[in-house]
Parts: sequence; structure tokens; C-alpha cells
Amino acid sequence: MQCEECGKKPATVHITKIEGGKKTDVHLCEQCAVQKNSITLNTNFSVQDLVAGLLNSGSVGPFKVDIVKEPKCSVCGLSYNKFKTSGKFGCSNCYKIFGDRLNPLFKKLHGNITHTGKLPNKAAGKIKLVREIDKLKQDLKTAINNEEYEKAAEYRDRIKELSAMEQEDV
Repeated sequence: MQCEECGKKPATVHITKIEGGKKTDVHLCEQCAVQKNSITLNTNFSVQDLVAGLLNSGSVGPFKVDIVKEPKCSVCGLSYNKFKTSGKFGCSNCYKIFGDRLNPLFKKLHGNITHTGKLPNKAAGKIKLVREIDKLKQDLKTAINNEEYEKAAEYRDRIKELSAMEQEDV
């Protein structure tokens, strides 16, 4: 896609404006974007900037919620606010100290707080089957605790079915 302003260079900046409920898209090259909109493009982007930005995204409007008494790492002395601005931990103990605050961040970044990793092609089917059985067992316990016996029966039957498939593969 070419720049809509000069028509010579490829468009690398895409601006979406919504004014009065009407959406307009503008596609510009970097030079035209800087000239036309008086914006500066920060090309020095780091993962620390991303993490710091996500941590600060809890702000609402002009207000920012700060915690009154903030824990500090007993090993390196890093505070959570310092971590939020830098995006870097001081030591491995920081993960333990700030762990309860990291799960929402990991969920925001990765969509889940449990690392599943990549699976080798040969073992992928077996591993997925075992994971599905484990999840169904958790769902079964929850259904029983909530006295949802019809759901529990469905989970039980599915677990039996998948367990039989797992035994066939062995």
C-alpha cells in the first residue's frame, strides 16, 4: 500500500480516526506522517516498554490508582512501582514477592496464566489427550461440588471415552 499523501513511498503508518461516530483510515509513509500530523514516531521499542505500558494500563482517565503500602523485594529492594516503570525485575526473588500481581499481567500478555509450550509432532496427540482428560477431571469435581450431576455424568462418560483412546495408543 502506498502513502496517501506523497504516493511514492510505502505506507508504514496507519492512523484510524473516529470523529462524530465516523471512522476514517489514513495510510502514510513515516515522513508524511511526521509532517502532516506533527507526530514523532518512537522507533526505539522494547519489551520493557511493553510490560511497563501494560502495567500502567490500569489507570482510568486522568486518575491513577496507587497502593498505599507497597511491598519491596527483601533481596534487591525493588518496589513494584519501580518495576512498573522499568519493566525489569532486580532479582529472581522479585517473582515471589510480586507473584500475585503478575498473573493478571501474564493473562493480558499471553491469554492464559499456565504455560503450555510447544509440543513435538510425534507426542502431541498423546499429550493433548492427557491434558484434556485432566481438564475434564477438574470440571467433573467442580460439577459435583456445584451439584450439577447431569454435567458430571457427561464429564465422567467423556473421561472414560478418552481414557479408552489413551489405552489404545499405548
